[in-house]
Amino acid sequence: MSGERIPYIDGRAAQPAALERIATRVADQLAAGSHVFADCSRPVFVGMGASHAALALPLRMLSDGDVLARQELASEVSSGIRFDGADLVIGVSQSGRSPETVDALALVPRERRAAVVNVVPSRLADSVGHCVDLGNEPDSYASTIGYTGTLVALAMIAHTVLGRSPADSAGEWAGIADVLARHEAALAPVVDDVAERAGRVVAADIVASGASRSASESGALLLREVCRVPASALVTRNYLHGEMESAGETLHVVIGDGRELELARSLAGSRHHTLCVTSAAVEPADHLHVVRIPEGVSMPVRTVLETAVVQRLAGSLAQARGVEIEDFVFNNTDTKIEEPIG
Repeated sequence: MSGERIPYIDGRAAQPAALERIATRVADQLAAGSHVFADCSRPVFVGMGASHAALALPLRMLSDGDVLARQELASEVSSGIRFDGADLVIGVSQSGRSPETVDALALVPRERRAAVVNVVPSRLADSVGHCVDLGNEPDSYASTIGYTGTLVALAMIAHTVLGRSPADSAGEWAGIADVLARHEAALAPVVDDVAERAGRVVAADIVASGASRSASESGALLLREVCRVPASALVTRNYLHGEMESAGETLHVVIGDGRELELARSLAGSRHHTLCVTSAAVEPADHLHVVRIPEGVSMPVRTVLETAVVQRLAGSLAQARGVEIEDFVFNNTDTKIEEPIG
């Protein structure tokens, strides 16, 4: 079975139930081969596009647990030297057909290769010694379920590296369908209002730090893909060092509970469209719109909830701009392996 393509709106609607299925499936796979990740102390993660964006979450989790991990953009890996010292190289590709990721993993012995994919069989899945798959979940072309499901799988793998059992890791996602559905209902009117007001912006900045970069980087890609808005993902502290000076006719999405709050207020105070995604008690104001993340959720769950906000924003902004979500301007034929699996 190959991954089925579904409309973007359908993908978003199907996410709550899909994430519970994915958590159960990944837990079963980790229970059967958890030693591969439990014995790993120096992992390297590689990916392209949205898959590369997802890596901010496990890297932050592992860093907080004092595990030396790093990420590489697969296309920039030209020598196995880049993997020196790594005891496991984990390739991430939702389709399993990203040629750059397949080629990068080929630089290390098969027993040191692992993969996280949605689609099996696939070239990447078949090329590694250890594969975790999401179960061929139907996904949209601009990924919805495939992306958030990858976040779930990567978080569970990170927990396994840190010594947590697969069953315990799966428990973190118990009830995610209800949590995400309630979150969607709360964020929808706020995000739709932002999209309507910001329909004619010329650019968008999405600012975040730590694990939230998985939401900001995937969000910037979605704004480019889905509604054709030039968008950048920027790290909070770096943004303050001059990058925010270009603000003007720009939509600003600020994600976080720390310095991000003052940043959001500053941007809104200068009459720039600003959406603040936070668990802090921030009151909306003129030009400042707020989506609250429920307090007390774990870092992985929070990252998924943040991602849901930027997914909704991309869809709503496309509608406000009169852009058909499923239409893409460019068809790059060399970003996916097309040969049949032999």
